[in-house]
Amino acid sequence: MEEKKIVIAITGASGMIYAYQLTEKLNSEEFKNQIAEIAIVCSDNVEKIWSTEIYTPKLSDLNFKFYNNNDFYVPFASGSSAFDVMIIIPCSMGTLGRIAAGISDSLIGRTADVMLKERKKLILVTRETPLSLIHINNMKTITEAGGIICPASPSFYHNPKTVEEAVDTVIERVLDLSGFKFIGKRWKKS
Repeated sequence: MEEKKIVIAITGASGMIYAYQLTEKLNSEEFKNQIAEIAIVCSDNVEKIWSTEIYTPKLSDLNFKFYNNNDFYVPFASGSSAFDVMIIIPCSMGTLGRIAAGISDSLIGRTADVMLKERKKLILVTRETPLSLIHINNMKTITEAGGIICPASPSFYHNPKTVEEAVDTVIERVLDLSGFKFIGKRWKKS
C-alpha cells in the first residue's frame, strides 16, 4: 500500500477533541505503514481553544511537525507537492467561507486551494449548528469544486458509552474518506 502525505489543519471552531483523536489514531501502530508524512497547521486562536477543551496533552506535545499558518514557503503550499490529503478538523465556518470564495490569505486557505485545483482530497470536518444559508451555499460551492464536507456528526449504531467513542465514529469516517485501510466499527445489518 502506498504511503500518504497528509496535511491536518486545525481551525478555531469548538471541537478540538476531533483533532486530538484524529492525531492519536494516525500516530498509532495501525497507521504507521500507511503514512509517509503528517504536517499540521493551526489557525491563530487554536492554542487557546485547545487548552480550554483539551487539558492534556498540550498542542505542542503532539508528535508531528507544525507549520506556521503565515508561511507560504512550505511544500504543500504548491501544486507541485506530493501531498495527498488535507483534513481540516474542526473546520470553522469562517475557514469554510474563505475556501469557498477562493481566498488564500493563510497557509490553510492556500493549501485547500491547492488540493482543489490539483483534484486531491480535501475533507472539511465542520462543527457548527445551526447552519445559515450562507454556510450551506459555501458547503455547496466546496462540494461542487471537489471537496468533501464531513460534518462532525457522530453515529450511534454501536451505542457509544463515552464522548470519545462517539467522536471516534466521526474520526473513522474521516479516515475512510482519506483512503486508509483499518479495522473500524462498521454498521452491519442484523
